[in-house]
Amino acid sequence: MAFRLARGGQRRILGRQLMSDSPEPKNIGTLLISCPDRRGIVAALAQILHGHGANILSADQHRDSSAGQFFQRIVFDTTELLTDRISLEHAVLEAADRFDMQVSLSYADYKPRIAIFVSQYDHCLYDLLWRHQSGELRCEVPLVVSNHETLRPIARQFGIQFQHVPITRETKLAQEQKELELLSEHNVDLVVLARYMQILSPEFTAKYPYRVINIHHSFLPAFIGGKPYHQAHERGVKLIGATAHYATANLDEGPIIEQDVIRASHKDDPADLVRKGRDVERAVLGRAVRWHIEQRVLVWGNKTVVFE
Repeated sequence: MAFRLARGGQRRILGRQLMSDSPEPKNIGTLLISCPDRRGIVAALAQILHGHGANILSADQHRDSSAGQFFQRIVFDTTELLTDRISLEHAVLEAADRFDMQVSLSYADYKPRIAIFVSQYDHCLYDLLWRHQSGELRCEVPLVVSNHETLRPIARQFGIQFQHVPITRETKLAQEQKELELLSEHNVDLVVLARYMQILSPEFTAKYPYRVINIHHSFLPAFIGGKPYHQAHERGVKLIGATAHYATANLDEGPIIEQDVIRASHKDDPADLVRKGRDVERAVLGRAVRWHIEQRVLVWGNKTVVFE
């Protein structure tokens, strides 16, 4: 049994109030669970939430019949909570022990902190920062990290700290340690590789398991590695795409969160495919980051269940 509590706001006892049609974000909780499928799971969780005064706003579930695994996402309102968050969490822990659950419980009054890693391509960085500024991504972005100085003006434009960490083959491990220190210093919850053209070491990804999202400019598992659009052009494909996935120790083989495609034709040269692909990359990465932030993604094996 594994249990992870996302950091929330101050835990406190809430007095009873009239139920609102539109609860304030600070009163919204999200519970994600996965466990071996058996009877009584849904009823047990509903009973726990009801017994503590939480009001279930939505519940989505999925059963993988081939694996015998059950997945559920519950969004609930704590406006009329009868106890406090600690008591509710303890009750969820007891259910987790009973049903051998993996559990993630988070509250909307905490905004995840995201670090964006980039190299010299700006399209994904611009898109993420615009989505954040417009309120589409409910998070904090305290840091942009790059192995080049090229995109510093963009970070400055959005008022975000930019850290230049140059990397060579000889300095890679030492510089990666500096990056990890920066992440720890800024209390980063999620790392987004927005066309960061460096391969992270297994030690790095192990410190942020399923908390590093990469955008690969190809429809994986086809055309892994470098220059996938050139590979696609050589094969004469009629569809090109992009894949957002969790980065793991195995290059381009982590659990896939989101993918999309766009039409290509014999008239397109590699530059045309790159241009078309950038549009897809932006959209795919934006959706993957938002779904992760909103606690919609569950990892099972090397796959994901995404509650849309």
